[in-house]
Amino acid sequence: MAAQWTAADVPPQYGRVAVVTGANTGIGFEAATVLARRGAHVVLAVRNLDKGRRAAAQIIAARPDAQVTVQQLDLGSLESVHAAADSLRAAHDKIDLLINNAGVMFTRKDTTADGFELQFGTNHLGHFAFTGLLLDRLMKSERSRVVTMSSSVHRMCTSIDFDDLQWERNYKRIAAYAQSKLANLLFTYELQRRLARNTTTTIAVAAHPGGSFTQQFHYTPKLIRPLVNLIAPRVLNSPQMAALSPLRAATAADVRGGDYYGPNGFREVHGYPKLAQSSDLSHDDKLQQRLWEVSEELTGVRYAL
Repeated sequence: MAAQWTAADVPPQYGRVAVVTGANTGIGFEAATVLARRGAHVVLAVRNLDKGRRAAAQIIAARPDAQVTVQQLDLGSLESVHAAADSLRAAHDKIDLLINNAGVMFTRKDTTADGFELQFGTNHLGHFAFTGLLLDRLMKSERSRVVTMSSSVHRMCTSIDFDDLQWERNYKRIAAYAQSKLANLLFTYELQRRLARNTTTTIAVAAHPGGSFTQQFHYTPKLIRPLVNLIAPRVLNSPQMAALSPLRAATAADVRGGDYYGPNGFREVHGYPKLAQSSDLSHDDKLQQRLWEVSEELTGVRYAL
């Protein structure tokens, strides 16, 4: 394996179906583009169908033989999550790769269609439900993978407040984001433990993009947004570089269940993907199990494991 792992190291993906959430822009779009170029049938699972269709057209324009389809998915609505999963299950007997990439960051206090705090509901609960509803299709594929995007910001979260998961008291946008990203890791590690107990080759892996200047910065407070827009493109990973971490987690032959990938640069802000280490709290078995049980209760989705 090359010391500097790049998109050129992605192995051929012919005959494989890859579902990427939030794939109309940013990291998701770049990951989907590489997978399509390597031969995968890529499903762009997006909230806005018009933007999804434009993204698909852009990929096909560069690679006319690419197999790209678009699926409407609003992770902030369990009704939409169920509808998207039903559609994908009808279209595909098996799914080889699910990249849970979509998300929101630093939003003002708001809720999903189901009344969940927007960042926790979108980033964690939406993907928890979506993955569970597609799990049987993933387990029908040899060596399938679920890759869930976290963030180094997860280290800012020192606990999960189960008494106020929806931040009804004292909402703090950065703390809420950090909690949702810790939840992504807790989910990944608990999913991997449950998969390992079953006779399946499906694995769960996590990744983080480092610092990346994407449309998620749209939610940055207006007061500091001009400064962010000026500095961020100069010091953070491009979307193309940021996409390498989930791509390595999704395709590299040496990946193992429960691995976590991030950039190899200073403080993992930028660089090429390498094995990373998440916080001690993310490896708390009891916390993983409790969040799983609460997530099943909140979403109504129970995993057939």
